[in-house]
Amino acid sequence: MIEPDMLERLTTGKGFIAALDQSGGSTPKALKGYGIEEGAWSSDEEMFDLIHQMRVRIITSPSFTGEKVLGAILFEKTMDGTADGKPVPTALRDRGVVPIIKVDKGLQDEADGVQMMKPMTGLDLLLARARNLGVVGTKMRSVIQSANPKGIAANIAQQFEVGEQICAAGLIPILEPEYNIKAPDRAEGEAILRDEILKHLDALPEGRIVMLKLSLPVEPDLYKPIVDHPRVARVVALSGGFERPEACVELAKNKGVIASFSRALLEDLRSEMSDQEFDQALGQAIDEIYEASVA
Repeated sequence: MIEPDMLERLTTGKGFIAALDQSGGSTPKALKGYGIEEGAWSSDEEMFDLIHQMRVRIITSPSFTGEKVLGAILFEKTMDGTADGKPVPTALRDRGVVPIIKVDKGLQDEADGVQMMKPMTGLDLLLARARNLGVVGTKMRSVIQSANPKGIAANIAQQFEVGEQICAAGLIPILEPEYNIKAPDRAEGEAILRDEILKHLDALPEGRIVMLKLSLPVEPDLYKPIVDHPRVARVVALSGGFERPEACVELAKNKGVIASFSRALLEDLRSEMSDQEFDQALGQAIDEIYEASVA
């Protein structure tokens, strides 16, 4: 069972969710944005050590607290690491931030206009380990590339199927069927996506609760029926390639939706900054995203 205070925080708290879950494929790009070029490491282990140091610097920064950051999505290796001499989930909870873990293993090749999630072998073991470390929720990402009804239906069915497994393990799932914001038929496809999600939400049993992480839609408030659905704890939005100013403007157009930004949160942070400069830049980003989320 999910701790009631943690669920209440995710459901009604004022703020946003920080996405700190860059995985193997996106880590080099995240490090480059942070000012660390690809030649700075000679193995995957060294690369992950560098990104872990960046994440620890973020979550231990004075401005990163539960006052404005409701939760943080972690990569598995980050969950297993330490910050302030404590397991990372404990360090987050001590700051009033709900720990969440990314559980997907990446994307399959595109078919029927979508990229489904790869099989998640060992998911039950990961969920049990995460719960023991104090993690409350999960996140898993698939991608929609075009307005193909068959592909979108399959994509959403997979999200809800794995989401049921996560709920059964006592965690709250964040289902993330990301719609590529560069897709030319996005407006049409997002309407199909909304209707598929609502169909699955209506079929959930009494007491079952999920969260959704969606791309900022072309049509403002398109996802309001999902926001208002009794089986939905929260709808959060990814920045999806928008830079922070534009992402915040688009977010504020969607009532009841809060941010779960990654690149838009981290875009001004650099490794060579002093701790004071780093916290100032992070604090400004947090303030901007918070204001857009509570607007």
